[in-house]
Amino acid sequence: MYRLLIVEDDRGIAGAVKEQAEQWELQVSCVQNFRDVMGEFTAFDPHLVLMDIALPFFNGYHWCSEIRRGSNVPIIFISSASDNMNIVMAMNMGADDFIAKPFDQSVLMAKIQAMLRRTYNFAPAVPVLECRGATLNTGDNTLIYKDEKISLTKNEYRILLALMESKGKVVSREKLMERLWQTDCFVDENTLTVNVNRLRKKLERSGLDGLIETKFGVGYLIE
Repeated sequence: MYRLLIVEDDRGIAGAVKEQAEQWELQVSCVQNFRDVMGEFTAFDPHLVLMDIALPFFNGYHWCSEIRRGSNVPIIFISSASDNMNIVMAMNMGADDFIAKPFDQSVLMAKIQAMLRRTYNFAPAVPVLECRGATLNTGDNTLIYKDEKISLTKNEYRILLALMESKGKVVSREKLMERLWQTDCFVDENTLTVNVNRLRKKLERSGLDGLIETKFGVGYLIE
């Protein structure tokens, strides 16, 4: 089980993140003594740290630099002070990412999972598929791109799931229709076309132009 240390003095935020992370089968500890963050860090030995900037006694930059003296553990800053100066300072101090408050819990969890995968190369507790920076979470059927959660209909999710599972390979129209409707009954092929076109327009509005390619007479493809 992977360990997450939350360095956040707002008990409401820390508790909400802890509850959500534990649903993803992470072991979570929230710092209690803000005079001795390094003591709790050393005792818990986390795989990832969530760090606020504004903390009692010493700010998050101080603790980030202290951690970096002896550890390369991933550090994600979470703060409402999300102007460029603070983001640049956080990165210069050794942070790996910066998420502005208020944040969507599912976006935060997706970023945590992505960071853990990149760092420790483990299979996530909830399977996630990625392509061109877009993350399809098969746990709650959401698509996240550039911190935006894109709502999907049941059919849109099934189309994306089938294509992303076979990334780089053409998925035939027949196979997609089987995945969508799971029936031997005849379904007009135009219905599939309508569903794919609606999904494409939704993706384009979010900046994912051309994600789904058409292979005429064969099917669809995501590179």
